[in-house]
Amino acid sequence: MVYPAENRKLAEEIATKGLLLSEFPMSAPAYPQNFPVRNRIISGMSSGVLVVEGAQYSGSSITAKMAMEQEREVFAVPGSIMSKMSWGPNLLIKQGAKLVQDWNDVVVELSPQDRRTLIAKAQARQGIQELATTNDEPTTKNDLSPTSRKLLNSLRPDTPTHLDTLLETFEAQGSSEVIAALFELEMMGLARQLPGKNFVRVW
Repeated sequence: MVYPAENRKLAEEIATKGLLLSEFPMSAPAYPQNFPVRNRIISGMSSGVLVVEGAQYSGSSITAKMAMEQEREVFAVPGSIMSKMSWGPNLLIKQGAKLVQDWNDVVVELSPQDRRTLIAKAQARQGIQELATTNDEPTTKNDLSPTSRKLLNSLRPDTPTHLDTLLETFEAQGSSEVIAALFELEMMGLARQLPGKNFVRVW
């Protein structure tokens, strides 16, 4: 039984495009004691678990504990010590979970294979030709798409370049292709995004 009820539409969409997985029989009620059992599957199927909010004994904290037992990566977003919903992630960080300030903090911990999968999905969403699949993570200019190579050559390691400047410079490629190329460079560790949508080349 889908819980909460307003998630029924989402469940139907997942069943159509992906997979709904449960250890419980059809129409089984959503008893609270079943949530940790369900979350065990979520953490087990994941490369890692990111906790954004959660009280000390919340479901997210329980899931993070299961992820640790399953030898998955555990990430946490720190919060105010005045908020009870920050107790869970703050405690996880204290116990060794990786502190997350932006998405890069998560991506750098992913395996090369997971990074390539994310790049391919991002390019597919943007309608851009995917990179050829290889056994080694691409790290050289020859492994990049043409737009990514042009962007990499235009970036400097010592002087940040704003996103708007890059979009104007490479207007012919289109904004979606430029953004996807920047994402590709970041995923490969060849470029890094600084605050304010500024980009630099990694040494």
